Amino acid sequence: MAPLRFCANISWLFTELPDFSKRIYAAAAAGFQAVEAAWLYDCDLSELQRAREATGVEVVLINTPPGDVQAGDLGLGAVPGREAEFRQGLDLALDYARSLSCKRIHLMAGRVPVGSQRSTVARDMENTFIQNLRYAADVLSKEGMTGLIEPINSRITDPRYYLDSPHQDPTELKHAVLLHWENRGGTLERDEMTEEIRGLKQSLACAVSSSGNAHDIFHCQIMDGNLSQNLQKYLPIIAHIQIAQVPDRNEPDSAGELNYSFLFSTLEKHGYQGYIGCEYKPLGSTKEGLGWLSKYTQQATTTGVR
Repeated sequence: MAPLRFCANISWLFTELPDFSKRIYAAAAAGFQAVEAAWLYDCDLSELQRAREATGVEVVLINTPPGDVQAGDLGLGAVPGREAEFRQGLDLALDYARSLSCKRIHLMAGRVPVGSQRSTVARDMENTFIQNLRYAADVLSKEGMTGLIEPINSRITDPRYYLDSPHQDPTELKHAVLLHWENRGGTLERDEMTEEIRGLKQSLACAVSSSGNAHDIFHCQIMDGNLSQNLQKYLPIIAHIQIAQVPDRNEPDSAGELNYSFLFSTLEKHGYQGYIGCEYKPLGSTKEGLGWLSKYTQQATTTGVR
C-alpha cells in the first residue's frame, strides 16, 4: 500500500503569514510537497510562481472566483442569470491555473439567492449548473485540467449553499459520472442514456460524483455520515479529498466525532492515490498542530506502507 499524500490548504493553514507566497514557503518547510487554496486572485501571480518554482511545491487545486463577496456570493456555477460572470471567473481561474501548473479547479456552485426558497429555485439552479458544467468541461478538457464540484454542508457552514449534500446528484450529472467511470475502465449500465449525454464522453473533464468529486469529509459527515461506506462506494470517481475534525473544524486529531486513523486506513486499504487537503482551523500555530501528520508519516514508515 502506498502512503497517503497530504497537501496544505494555505487559505486555512499558515495564516500567521499574510502573504500566500510566503505560506507556500512555510508549507514546504513543514514538509508538504503540495498546496491548495481557495482564492488567490488578490495575490501577485509572479510572486506565487516564484514561490512554487523555488520550493518545488505542487499547486493541486484552486477555486473559481466567488463572485461579489460583499453581496453574499460564494460561487456562481448554479446561480441563474450569472452565466456570463461564471465564464469570466473560469477564465481568470484558468489564467492562474496555467501559470501555477495546477490541474484541478473547484467549480463553486454558489448560494440560493437571498429571498428565494431552496425548493422553489432548485430546478432552475440545477439546470444552470448543468449548463455551466458542460461549458467548463469543454474548456477544461482542452487544457488537460479537471473541474471538481464539492458539497458544502448547510447545517453548520452555509445554510444557503446550493450543493449541500453528497447525494445531491442531478440525473444528468449521474449520467456524466457513469461516462467518466467507464472512461476509467469501469463497467456500468447506462440505461436510457440520451444521445446528448453520450456526447459528453469526449469532453468530460468535469468528473462529478455524488460526493462532489472533491470529497470534503467534514461536510459529508455533517450532512450524511456513513463515511467509510461512502468512501468505498465513490472512491473510483473521487479526485480529491479534504479533511477536518467535526464539529469544530480543527486538526484531524483534535477532539471530535471522527476517527481519522480509521479513515486513513480505509483510504489506504482501497488504494486512494489522490491528494488529501488539510482544510482546517489550527487550534494554535499551524506548525504546532502538525503532530498528527508526523505521527502518520512515522507509522507509515514503521508499518511498511510505501
